[in-house]
Amino acid sequence: MESVELKVEMVGIHEKRLRKCLSKLKGIEKVEVDTNSQKVVVTGYTHKNKVLKAVRRGGLKADFWSAQNELLQAYAGGGVAYSTFRFSTFNFF
Repeated sequence: MESVELKVEMVGIHEKRLRKCLSKLKGIEKVEVDTNSQKVVVTGYTHKNKVLKAVRRGGLKADFWSAQNELLQAYAGGGVAYSTFRFSTFNFF
């Protein structure tokens, strides 16, 4: 049995669409969706490229989960609001 971790851009009702796309594949045992981190873990007896292709056919933006995503998630959820930093433009002339 193989686990495939995907980063899927989910907004609103996309979780229902995601589960519908994956239900068409044979060999899928379990689908875990974390909407906060946009992480999907698919467990079953199917090839990881088929899983990715099925999600993309459903109209969702998806890619394989990487260590970089873990790092970004750690910074975003670490209690520090990095998105509130603003840079002002300076005129040097």
